[in-house]
Amino acid sequence: MASISKSNPLEEDDDAEEEVQHFDDFTLASSWERFISDIEATCRQWLADGPKNLVEKGAVAVEDSKNLFTVKHELKNVAKSYCMEFYFQIENNGSQQAGIGNWNSNSHDLQLCFGVKDFLLIAPQSASGVLLDTPESSKLLSAVAIALSNCGSLWPAFVPVHDPSRKAYIGIQNMGTVFTRRFEADRIGSQVPVKLMHLEGLYELFVSKFVYSGVDFSMHNFKVHFMMRLTYQTFPYDEEDEEIDMDELMDDKADTAENYGSESRNKVLWDDDCPWSEWYSAEDPLRGFELVVTWADRTVESTLEMAELENASPHDAEKWILHPILSPYLGDPSHGKRIDFASQLLCLVEALDTSFAAQFMEDFVSVENPSSENLKTSVVIPPPSVLDRVIKDLFREGSKLPDFTKGEHRLSRALKAAPLESLFTQFCLHSLWFGNCNIRAIAFLWIEFVREVRWCWEETQPLPKMPIDGPIDLSTCLINQKLHLLAICIEKKREMNEEFLDCIGSDDSSDASVSVEEHRKVDKRRNTSSEADLQRKRDSSIAEDTSNRLRFERKTERTNSVNQSPTDAIRRGSAGPVGTMMLLKSRQQLHAPFTQDPPLMTEDMHEERLQAVEAFGDSLVSSTSFPVEVNKNVPGQLEKDILLSDMSAFKAANPDAVFEDFIRWHSPGDWESFEPKTTEPSAGPSTEGSKDEWPPRGRLSQRMSDQGNLWRKSWNDAPALPADDQKPLLDPNREGEKIVHYLETVRPHQLLEQMVCTAFRGSADTLNQTNFGNMRQMTSKLEQLYLIIKSTLGALQRNNLPDKEKTVKDLKRLCMVFENVEKLVAVAASIHRKFLDASRLAQVIFSDFYGIYAPTMGMSSNDEENKKSRTEMEVSRQEVSLRERQVVSNLFSPPSANQSWRKVLSMGNLLNGHEPILREIIFSTGDDVNNGIHYAAAADVAATSDRKGEEIETHRMYVSGTSNDLRVGLSVTSCD
Repeated sequence: MASISKSNPLEEDDDAEEEVQHFDDFTLASSWERFISDIEATCRQWLADGPKNLVEKGAVAVEDSKNLFTVKHELKNVAKSYCMEFYFQIENNGSQQAGIGNWNSNSHDLQLCFGVKDFLLIAPQSASGVLLDTPESSKLLSAVAIALSNCGSLWPAFVPVHDPSRKAYIGIQNMGTVFTRRFEADRIGSQVPVKLMHLEGLYELFVSKFVYSGVDFSMHNFKVHFMMRLTYQTFPYDEEDEEIDMDELMDDKADTAENYGSESRNKVLWDDDCPWSEWYSAEDPLRGFELVVTWADRTVESTLEMAELENASPHDAEKWILHPILSPYLGDPSHGKRIDFASQLLCLVEALDTSFAAQFMEDFVSVENPSSENLKTSVVIPPPSVLDRVIKDLFREGSKLPDFTKGEHRLSRALKAAPLESLFTQFCLHSLWFGNCNIRAIAFLWIEFVREVRWCWEETQPLPKMPIDGPIDLSTCLINQKLHLLAICIEKKREMNEEFLDCIGSDDSSDASVSVEEHRKVDKRRNTSSEADLQRKRDSSIAEDTSNRLRFERKTERTNSVNQSPTDAIRRGSAGPVGTMMLLKSRQQLHAPFTQDPPLMTEDMHEERLQAVEAFGDSLVSSTSFPVEVNKNVPGQLEKDILLSDMSAFKAANPDAVFEDFIRWHSPGDWESFEPKTTEPSAGPSTEGSKDEWPPRGRLSQRMSDQGNLWRKSWNDAPALPADDQKPLLDPNREGEKIVHYLETVRPHQLLEQMVCTAFRGSADTLNQTNFGNMRQMTSKLEQLYLIIKSTLGALQRNNLPDKEKTVKDLKRLCMVFENVEKLVAVAASIHRKFLDASRLAQVIFSDFYGIYAPTMGMSSNDEENKKSRTEMEVSRQEVSLRERQVVSNLFSPPSANQSWRKVLSMGNLLNGHEPILREIIFSTGDDVNNGIHYAAAADVAATSDRKGEEIETHRMYVSGTSNDLRVGLSVTSCD
């Protein structure tokens, strides 16, 4: 009925009601009842929505859990506010999870303590977040229980109590019409009783919760269900390396000067046998391992059985779960200062950006250069002792030539750089670690490097790490080509000096004349030589005899007479007859001579000759008998020298030959024959018909018949000298000086461009040598890296960069890609070496890491969301099979005395001397619900029990901790 509202002294509510006309609702007589109603309404709403709809409405995922979510609601009772949180689990497909495993590592703390799934947590909105007043906590828990009972929910509810550090809770759960479950959890943070450090004491503590205190536990047997999980963790590798005594520390300090930029090499590091260990020591990406060993549910009846279990080996456990612990730097690049190829390549790219500021490398170290003054405040130059050590390492002669194919990927030759073991690549890699790889440090090292190269040249000392023969590889960078040619020049210069000294010590009279008989003997030996010897002679890079070169002038004077009589004509330097070709005048067989090979040329020399072709035309361009590159790119004086050499050799092999004979052999295209062409075997450039058809009908081409033809003039000037007696086409002294001058005057940006290309290839080839087993993802990623490097470095192979800023930006982005691949290589190598005898486990762990890391490889470090996703990277846990247990056990090497000094009391169950860092135990006992005592339906009990339908779990105790920390959670089911 309607009435005027006025105060009622019997009401417990102190709030004044508004004096308005309305109907009084006597079902909400107090603020506490309204508080219960608010809880009930919220729970009804959550029950109606269900887990899937709650997630869609914005439920928040619990941190470190994949399928646990929570929703919140603020409550207010009088002057105090509370926060009610509902925790629920769903599967990945959105459906509610059917049950909870006792050992789910992602479970909430309350789920582990009490074995519940969905639950409510009500806490005051205060700084501590706990209830210190015991009556208040009991009253709050009762209000929640009433609200849950009114809405028909079986959710357990918990309230935090006592001090926050104790992580103490009390809770209650309505299990149906009869049973009620009460919860209590507490923690001892220090001074744990010795009895509770061992399984026997914990067993007796649990038994004491459901038997009389006066019972002697040793005389009675109590059937208790027992489950145990032990967690072991390896010592961090860096911590083990730091455990050294003072004597070793003093020895390491003595070698600090010899190991610039790195830690003492006296320590045995994890990557000492990895290919990159020559340049830096990487932090192990696997900081350690966590092993979870689980004993399944078993029944224990006495303290004696508990003592036996405490002494049991972890190998007797039913399940092993391995969890690799990743280093923080894998996910967060800003974690510490990393020193690896990627970081140093970035410094080299910055040096390239600075290199355009000067004309010569000396300008960066000269005090007179203004740009060098700006660099002095920000760059570091290593001491002279370090510079001397690097130079000695670069120019240390080995017993044999290094293998230039070492570490070479099938795609690395597409990069215009130098082989990994070559001198220039080693210089570039040393430059990465010289100081902080700034332009001034590079200039210091380069100047000293060139000074040492000049010393090798002037003192005729072999150039280390470079071949002394073979063709010049034009696919490499220009500096590597020039160092290769310089090494050949040094070797030729050394041979000339040795022959010169031999000639000085020989009898001059023995060289005054050469008899005709001696010439015939030499000619006979050459004509009867094998085809293999002839081919070797043709393929040699420079065909010369330096001893005969010293007598070149004397032989020229003696053999250059045009009116030489036929009796004095001697065939020399013949490689054999050319088919059936005959000399036009003497009608003797035409012999092919041994000729000098074209001189070796670097890429810039080829370009100069090509420019000369365009400038002078093709007046001296030879025919098809020359190699293609010489035929088209060698005009001018060099072409003339080669032509004179061939003419001289041809005259020596065919004393009665005329100019037309030379043209018929050397340039068949310039001999116009009037006879029908016939097919002949490939014995020479041209063949003749039968001897009866003589002389062959033909004439010189128009080009060779013109007045003043340079070929005919050269023929008249050419002496009859075999190739061995001719002046070499390659002048090692001249070419060597030109190469050293190029190295001394190379432009800084041209040097740095070649250094960047070579350093990227050398670093990639070094990583390519890593042994990471049969991990297909890593093989594919390395191939992608080479392709990206080739695409990015293409701009540096031009003489002028079209856009310097864009190129530098692309190179810095390439350094980020290289960093990601380098981390992957380190992870793959670390996993492979630790699981050599468990390849399946290695593959699974790396595949899991790759699946997490690969999607973030292209992310920018400035993106906060991407940075968070990387920081939270964690490899999933892997089950270890029985065959793999010994491999995993070997990862837990016995601790040293320094690592185990903190141990006071052992909990048992040691693994290679390792005490578990966490021990978790679940004790439980049940009662038969069909014994007539209770009238609750068995189906109702089965729906809320973890046991079988005919048994209810009456007591459950969860124990977690170590010898210095103990956490206990107890739940008791009773009939109210």
